[in-house]
Amino acid sequence: MSRARHITVDGNEAVALVAHRCNEVIAIYPITPASPMGEHADLWSAQGRPNLWGTVPDVVEMQSEGGAAGAMHGALQAGALTTSFTASQGLLLKIPNMYKIAGELTPFVLHVAARTLATHALSIFGDHSDVMAARQCGFAMLCAGSVQEAHDMAMVAQAATYRTRVPFLHFFDGFRTSHEVQKIEVIPDEVMRHLLPDELLREHRDRALDPDRPVIRGTAQNPDTFFQAREAANIYYDRCAAEVEAVFEDFGNKTGRRYRTFDWVGHPEAERAIVLMGSGAEAAHVAVEDMVSAGERVGLVKVRLFRPFDGAALLAALPPSVRRIAVLDRTKEPGSIGEPLYQDVLTAVAEAAQAGRSPFAAAPVVVGGRYGLSSKEFTPGMVAGVFDELAAERPRPHFTVGIVDDVTHLSVPWQEVDEETDGVRAIFWGLGADGTVGANKNSIKIIGEGTDLHAQGYFVYDSKKSGAVTVSHLRFGPQPIRATCLVRNAGFVACHQWSFLDKYDVLEHAAPGAVFLVNSPYGPGEVWDRLPREVQQAVVDKGLRLWTIDAVTVAREAGMGNRINTVMQTCFFAISGVLPREEAIAAIKDSIKKTYGRRGEEVVRRNFKAVDAALDHLHEVAHPGAVTTDRGRPPLIAEESPDFLKRVTAVMPRQQGRSLPVSAFDRRDLALSSTRWKRRIALGVPVWSRTCASSATSAPSCARTRRSAHPGLRPAALDSGARENFL
Repeated sequence: MSRARHITVDGNEAVALVAHRCNEVIAIYPITPASPMGEHADLWSAQGRPNLWGTVPDVVEMQSEGGAAGAMHGALQAGALTTSFTASQGLLLKIPNMYKIAGELTPFVLHVAARTLATHALSIFGDHSDVMAARQCGFAMLCAGSVQEAHDMAMVAQAATYRTRVPFLHFFDGFRTSHEVQKIEVIPDEVMRHLLPDELLREHRDRALDPDRPVIRGTAQNPDTFFQAREAANIYYDRCAAEVEAVFEDFGNKTGRRYRTFDWVGHPEAERAIVLMGSGAEAAHVAVEDMVSAGERVGLVKVRLFRPFDGAALLAALPPSVRRIAVLDRTKEPGSIGEPLYQDVLTAVAEAAQAGRSPFAAAPVVVGGRYGLSSKEFTPGMVAGVFDELAAERPRPHFTVGIVDDVTHLSVPWQEVDEETDGVRAIFWGLGADGTVGANKNSIKIIGEGTDLHAQGYFVYDSKKSGAVTVSHLRFGPQPIRATCLVRNAGFVACHQWSFLDKYDVLEHAAPGAVFLVNSPYGPGEVWDRLPREVQQAVVDKGLRLWTIDAVTVAREAGMGNRINTVMQTCFFAISGVLPREEAIAAIKDSIKKTYGRRGEEVVRRNFKAVDAALDHLHEVAHPGAVTTDRGRPPLIAEESPDFLKRVTAVMPRQQGRSLPVSAFDRRDLALSSTRWKRRIALGVPVWSRTCASSATSAPSCARTRRSAHPGLRPAALDSGARENFL
């Protein structure tokens, strides 16, 4: 077994570390959340970083996803070791080339940060709808459930594709895995070279289109031959799963990390089982371990290789004692009899029974559920809810979990549980582009690479990105961290923007006795009376320790403008005790040098000054232990606003949209002109002139009128006539 080094990276970088070292041509086109994979590869090639064979990969950014697909297909036909990265609609635009690549039996790995496809609405967040749309292209499909697995599966896919000649689609959950930061073991170069023997790569090159050895591909075939030629590929797919198992075995012998195409976790004589893949399997792993320790006979099958689907391997992974199986899909196919993974599992069970090869004493009940669409939270409590449904006398054949469906009544109930292990759990509320996320990533690297602790960071972004809310969820502890859900009982909560206290329930997930750090423009003697009533009540009820700092003043005096991230990071280490204070300060300054050193000594000096000043301005607040103010949070939506805005839209700005039931969205069309009831930050509003609209000859002057109408006027101040025009 080779000795590997530990680094702290997110899922995208973990995959790019493999892809860049194992390829010669990388065709890219940016798309959220897969873009960082291409960005890392491009940067490393620009720096001259070589691959395993000492050459620098050519990274080419095309002008479209279709262009990237054509470039990767062409490079493969020339015999180059080639890869690419994509997600969502970007993957769909590659499908025509993917059919050709698979039909030509060309070794290739496409890495996908799985993301929601735009249906009734666009979503940049993660589920499996995109990869499921590509499942009939002929690509083998290998799924990773964590940052470490994303790193490892990227390598397994590279090795397996050259052994089988079947192209691989390696996917992992967008944002949940792609942007999650974890401490991982890097696969050493010598292990990669062992898994990619020269003879297999030589065979790939020998199949290149070469004028010295002319062949033709991409012909047209008539009905007399097409069917037979299509079936001729069967032998490659028939042996694919066995070859992947062989790669897993070889990989495990070299690294000590062992995987199977279907991995079982749970009681050896389980009666109820869940089958799923991706990051949701990590949350299910936590729930199953807790339930088994409490005496429950339950278990979990983690699906690694989804295509080709090896039904015999699935049944071999399940204990013969299993009586009921719930298959969970992270996608929705409207009108289907069931989602893809459910259909495969049900078919495998039914075919085995029909052939007399069933390992079960009695045919198990198989039901299917949906979860986690568009990165919807999936927690151990929800897993327990699914097991409760399986225990019912008649489990629903189809269900959802994680939402309240009061329309078709498919949702199963669940209770949240504290799934956390020992260690530090922290939540940080920041503003997009204020540096909070970057500082927290540095904190994870400091702890993950400077201590023996395991570290994890996950960052909740708003799709509006810059200027919107970001919530960072950090965990540190002595044991591996499998929690792929948000922190629900934080021992440390920081609010980096004072205005958030009037908008959001920042202390909703603060644990009793936790530390609450707030960036406040008010001093320690004044801050308590300035807090909204709801915040004071939470501090009192939960017995929180309140700390405050005027980080904006510290940052400005240090010459950093409004960048408070370094100040707040220093306060976190000073209060949390994750590291000894002096050691933490030294680590922060070392991180500053690495992050900002290329910007010049002055930038580094200002950050150092902010670090040194932070502790002098940090104060613990001795509050009276009782609510002392009558001022509550102001409404985010005007009272006179339309009913839909009050019932639905008003819930989302407070970060409570997850609580809305299905019935809240029983219509597909949303009302216009809702912004004037929410943000109210515009300096002026456009007003359509009916006179101008009826006169085609005066269009230029009308345009000028619309731009200058009611300068500086707020929507709430419009008179009735102007408001009618505005609506």
